[in-house]
Amino acid sequence: MDFIKKNYEKILLSVVLLGVVGALVALPFVIQKDKDDMQQMTTTVINSKVPPLPPLDLTPQNNLLNRLQNPPDLDFSTTNKLFNPVTWKKNANGDLLKITTGHEIDAEAAEVTRITPLYLILSLESVETNLETRYVIGIERQFVASRSQRKRTTVASLNEKKDLFTITQVKGDAVAPDDLVLKLADTGELINISRDKPFQRADAYTADLKFDPEKKTFVGQREGAVLKLGEETYNIVAIHQNEVILSDQSNQKKTILHYPR
Repeated sequence: MDFIKKNYEKILLSVVLLGVVGALVALPFVIQKDKDDMQQMTTTVINSKVPPLPPLDLTPQNNLLNRLQNPPDLDFSTTNKLFNPVTWKKNANGDLLKITTGHEIDAEAAEVTRITPLYLILSLESVETNLETRYVIGIERQFVASRSQRKRTTVASLNEKKDLFTITQVKGDAVAPDDLVLKLADTGELINISRDKPFQRADAYTADLKFDPEKKTFVGQREGAVLKLGEETYNIVAIHQNEVILSDQSNQKKTILHYPR
C-alpha cells in the first residue's frame, strides 16, 4: 500500500499512456472498418434496383389541349353589346351600326351607282344666204349649271374665229354642204359636222350615289355639290369617267369613290 501511495501518480500516468497507446493501435482498424462500411453502403445504393415510376396521367392536360384546339363558338358581335370592344352608333333610322374600321358612316361608306357623261354638242342647224353664206351652228353644253344657258346658236362664216371653233373648210356645195370642218379652239382638233351628224365630246360627268348607313340616295350630282354623309359634310371636287372625288369640309381630306363599270 505504501508503494501505491508513493507512486500512484506514476501508476495513473502509466495507465493513461497505456490507454492512449491502445487507442492508437486500434485506430487503423476502426478507420478500415468505417471505409469497409462506406464501400458496402455505396455498393448497395448503386446496385439496388429502383422500382419503375407509375405511368403519368396526362388526362387533364390532354383535355385542356383539346379545348384550346376546339374553342367554343361565342358570338360577341351580333348578340352582345356590353362586352364588345368597339363603338356602336345609330343611323338615321335608329339601327345600330358596328364601327370596326372607322369608315362605316363616313364618305368611304358611300357608293357610286352611276356616272353619266355631259357632252359638248356642235351641230349644223341651217345655212343663211342673204348677203354671204353663213352657217348657223347649234351649241349644247350639258355641263353648264344653268339650264337656260346650256343651249344656244351662233352664226359663223368660213374662217371666222368664234369662241369655241373656227370653220376651216366647207365640203361639197357651200349652200348645202356635205360637211363642215371645224377647228376647236381649246384643243386644236379638227372635227366634221353635218345636218344629220353632230359632233359630241364628254366634257364633264354627273354621278348618282347611295349611302346605305342612312338609306340616302343622291341623283345627278355635279362637281361642287355638297353632300351630308353621317356626321360630316363633303364637297364633290371632281367627277371622272370611273370615279368621284369627295373633300371633307372640316379637314379637306380627299376620298376617292370608284365606279365599278
